[in-house]
Amino acid sequence: MKVAILTDTNSGIDIKNAEKMGIYILPMPLMIEEREYLEGVDINHTKLFEALAVKKDVHTSQPSPGAIMDMVEKIKGDGFDQIVYIPMSSGLSTSCATATALADDFPGELFVVDNHRISITMVDAVLDAKYLAEQGENGQQIKEYLEKTAYDSSIYISVDNLYYLKKGGRVTPAGAAIAAIMNIKPVLTIQGGKLDAFSKARSMKLCRKRMIEAIKSDREKRFGEYSAERLSIGVAGAFDKEEDAREWYECVREAFPEHDVFYAPLSCSVACHVGMNAIGMGITVKLPRPAGDNIF
Repeated sequence: MKVAILTDTNSGIDIKNAEKMGIYILPMPLMIEEREYLEGVDINHTKLFEALAVKKDVHTSQPSPGAIMDMVEKIKGDGFDQIVYIPMSSGLSTSCATATALADDFPGELFVVDNHRISITMVDAVLDAKYLAEQGENGQQIKEYLEKTAYDSSIYISVDNLYYLKKGGRVTPAGAAIAAIMNIKPVLTIQGGKLDAFSKARSMKLCRKRMIEAIKSDREKRFGEYSAERLSIGVAGAFDKEEDAREWYECVREAFPEHDVFYAPLSCSVACHVGMNAIGMGITVKLPRPAGDNIF
């Protein structure tokens, strides 16, 4: 039984890296001024940031049923018997529900996982799935494992500007105005699929400190039974300057010297909701995969 792993670009995995990992990737669509773009195909971070800088109307969509079915047929044509599809959390998008409904057309072939994750924690779900497939597990077994362990992770995100969260209805206009006047930066968290408030600070530097403290607390209190080798720490960002991404990555590496920290950019479909210079980090319990299997 040959099992393929499919995910979407909300994981932060781009098409090029997906090929190196031996997985399939579904590009997420974005709308800019009513024109549709596909992440990694005809839109990248540079083009997105240019649109955000001049406050163009940017919003996300979900893969069409036709796009999902075309991808399934392509993978089957490549000789795979089963497909495990890991979309972004059902708490953040309806794309998981759409794919689940389509799975009825492929009984025993397409297994859609509601993993309740996004971005860097989603990366580890994808890599765990690939590892299990290589160990001979079938699609149903992989789906059951990923859903059973979905909540064995934490992710924190901090934004530099509340404009985009206000636009998406996550923050009221009055709340955004007060925060701007007082220079308040929120720290948000995803614990089980939905975006919630976690903390706030007066600068991005303090946000970084609080996020690192939160991950250390999770490591000790929630995941204390696991060794460093079983805990993955990921760093993410929506940076327009590579040196800013490197600085954030090195800051986390210094805070967690015993861990193999990796960096993955926040996807375009995430970045358009949180804005430029947003930062993220997460911790995930992973399978005992070979060291260095993260290629970021």
